[in-house]
Amino acid sequence: MFVKYQEPEVMRDPIHDYIHISYQVIWDCINAKEFQRLRRIRQLGGSFQIFHTAEHSRFSHSVGVYEIVRRMIAEVKGLKEELSEYEQVTVMLAGLLHDIGHGPYSHVFETISHCSHERFTQRIILEDSEINAILKSAHPDLPKDVASVISYTHPNELLNQLVSGQLDADRMDYLLRDAYFTGTSYGRFDMEKVLRAMTIKQHRLVVKESGIYAVENYIMARYHMYWQIYYHPISRSFEAVLTLFFKRMQVLYQKDPAKLSGAELFFPFLKAGEISIDDFFFMDESSVQYGFHVLTKSEDEILADLAGRLLNRHLFRYETLTESRIPMIKKELAEKGLDPDYYCYFDRAIQKPYQPYRSENGHNIWVWKADGSIVELSQVSSIVHAIAKADIKENRLLFYP
Repeated sequence: MFVKYQEPEVMRDPIHDYIHISYQVIWDCINAKEFQRLRRIRQLGGSFQIFHTAEHSRFSHSVGVYEIVRRMIAEVKGLKEELSEYEQVTVMLAGLLHDIGHGPYSHVFETISHCSHERFTQRIILEDSEINAILKSAHPDLPKDVASVISYTHPNELLNQLVSGQLDADRMDYLLRDAYFTGTSYGRFDMEKVLRAMTIKQHRLVVKESGIYAVENYIMARYHMYWQIYYHPISRSFEAVLTLFFKRMQVLYQKDPAKLSGAELFFPFLKAGEISIDDFFFMDESSVQYGFHVLTKSEDEILADLAGRLLNRHLFRYETLTESRIPMIKKELAEKGLDPDYYCYFDRAIQKPYQPYRSENGHNIWVWKADGSIVELSQVSSIVHAIAKADIKENRLLFYP
């Protein structure tokens, strides 16, 4: 059905050694302009401000997710037999393309622009784009089916589970990759053991009972990565300043767009209405940083100051506290001539390391016990049971000293 190379294309990778591509449709998607754009989007948002080697891209993560899906199909006992060739290619493409709709600086851009990366991923796959044309040329139903896996709605739950479950290719790659590029050990776990422990039972991806410890290690790795890397206060400070920068731009745009002269690339994201795929394509971190440079010369002192802070890492300080201290901080800022609306930001970090779904078909981690029964992980792991009950929160006030 699909064109397959006699000798696979390969890409060197520090996490997986090699990425192996056997199907032309997958190689063509990698070379499409929408996928190449991911080279210009950092994987970790503002984390490069504290972990100076965290410069890896959504491109490298996405090909890594594809490689883990490919390995699952090849190595997980019974999986290949459960899937047709069409389904195998569909789920590999879903792993490859799952993040194609990400904007600059990772998830923070979604909050700023009200454009979810999931929605733009669906649009790029389904609407007029190079990716859509490549998928359609391989099979007319491919765009729809790839999009359904990414949105967790494909009728074959196995495909959804591989890309977006509690133990999926996406999380496995970003934990290992982010740990490697931040130079930390928090996200490391034994992926080889996890893959060996996986099997198919009752048309469901499960983990053998002997693999529980490896999966516990994976969940703890995720827990530590969130608090030590993803929620690091300096990374959150960068994201806070970026959010306030966009907030100021929106105020100025509504009053007089001419005050943002030279930064017109931001306009589609400041006004109401649908954002075109073309406008979205040009919004990458290179163009955003150019906008920062331009706006350091803005006549608006607040916008110029925030732009300079983003460029030169003059970020806000932070305290861990309750909301009750906010009025006093705002008063102190106002007395110093600083507008509290732009120099004070309340940040709440919340994490649930593992949360079982109530539905029998939910993307839980299922354990195949020695007696042949299949149970949800937290029922057989005291560690995961305790973590599943945890609702971990931390409140931080970020402000200019």
